[in-house]
Amino acid sequence: MPEAYERHLAPVFFRPFAADLAARAATLRPRRVLEIAAGTGALTSAVLAVAPDATVVASDLNEAMVACGAQRAPGAEWRQADAQELPFEDGAFDLVLCQFGVMFFPDRPAAYAEVRRVLVPQGRFLFSSWGPVASHGFGAAFQAALERAVPDGAPTFLPEIPHGYSDPHVVTEDLAAAGLALDSAVEVTLDGVAESAASVAAGFLTGTPVGVAIAGRADAEAVRAAVTRDMTEQLGSGPVTAAMTATVYTAHRPG
Repeated sequence: MPEAYERHLAPVFFRPFAADLAARAATLRPRRVLEIAAGTGALTSAVLAVAPDATVVASDLNEAMVACGAQRAPGAEWRQADAQELPFEDGAFDLVLCQFGVMFFPDRPAAYAEVRRVLVPQGRFLFSSWGPVASHGFGAAFQAALERAVPDGAPTFLPEIPHGYSDPHVVTEDLAAAGLALDSAVEVTLDGVAESAASVAAGFLTGTPVGVAIAGRADAEAVRAAVTRDMTEQLGSGPVTAAMTATVYTAHRPG
């Protein structure tokens, strides 16, 4: 999964937003940075480039992601870590970053409480979350194709998990429950450029839990082929571009 994620999804979905988030982080002039749910290091690499004097620790729950990220962004210290039980001392960082990871935390207030704990007073938490799946050109095309290919119960992972935490009011309440104060919530729309619709389909079908759900079906190969064909019909052949919307949040630890 990490290889497919890095090959098909990271360049298209995550690197455009990583550049934006890293630029926002650089304006804060951080000295000690923790990234949680770092994946294969798209944001990590961008932060290292724009804040070369900062000490960067990148962490992820998935050991395979950590191993892949450590190869791709060796300038950071990589750690396997659960965001809800961070293995770092109180007040160890002045900036915590998370790009498109908070949606996956089983207990977000608990994870945010850990962020608060490891931040210095007035330290910042900068993170992003996808908008509704309809606001993501590639995700919407994939989910529509999947529902046509599997009319008897298509996997709902995409709209419910990556795109299921899109209400700023809910995010604000979760932050407040953890003792963090929201400073801003900014909607950002950027274009993703993929080598082909088939590449994006391959990323979703092999680099996310959707692939696991499909693999258990007797008609798995036919479903994958139908989704790929459908996405190509929707988006076109050759290189394809689609708009993607996310919200970037900035919060701080009071005190």
